[in-house]
Amino acid sequence: MSLLRVAGRPMLASMFIAGGLDSLSNPKDVAPVAEPVVQPITERVEILPDRTEQAVRLNGAVQVAAGVLLGIGRMPRIAALAIAATLVPTTLAGHRFWEEDDPEQRTQQRIHFLKNLSMLGGLLIAADDTGASPSLAWRGRHAAKDLRRDAHLVSRSVRATAGPAARAGGVRARLPR
Repeated sequence: MSLLRVAGRPMLASMFIAGGLDSLSNPKDVAPVAEPVVQPITERVEILPDRTEQAVRLNGAVQVAAGVLLGIGRMPRIAALAIAATLVPTTLAGHRFWEEDDPEQRTQQRIHFLKNLSMLGGLLIAADDTGASPSLAWRGRHAAKDLRRDAHLVSRSVRATAGPAARAGGVRARLPR
């Protein structure tokens, strides 16, 4: 594994572990801000908790668990996707710069929104990173190519031996028993 992956994954994960722990321990601080985003989502996705505080805790738990997995390099692609899925509602709830009236607050919220957007890009790159190993799609394509080649070779071999085998069978049939 490259040094960049070894160092970069924990750095990327650190923000989500810290933020997730804060959401787990203090959901009441985040719930009022999250309410406008959480309610429409929980109405459409029945498996999610109805109460905003519980949804905030769930979001935090996913961030902590996936952040730890990403940081230690276990299932990093799945962990990065899980964090990315939690980052979208977090960003939409916490950094609604377009609703701010105060120009200074609007600027600060826009900066945080763009920071989260940048982290989302990093997570998507991490989710696509195969760690220098071929991806499942690549392995599947090459396995299919190898199977086609083997089938072609078998077909050629059968054609090449079918004629002589048939002739030998004909000769054998004419031999006395």
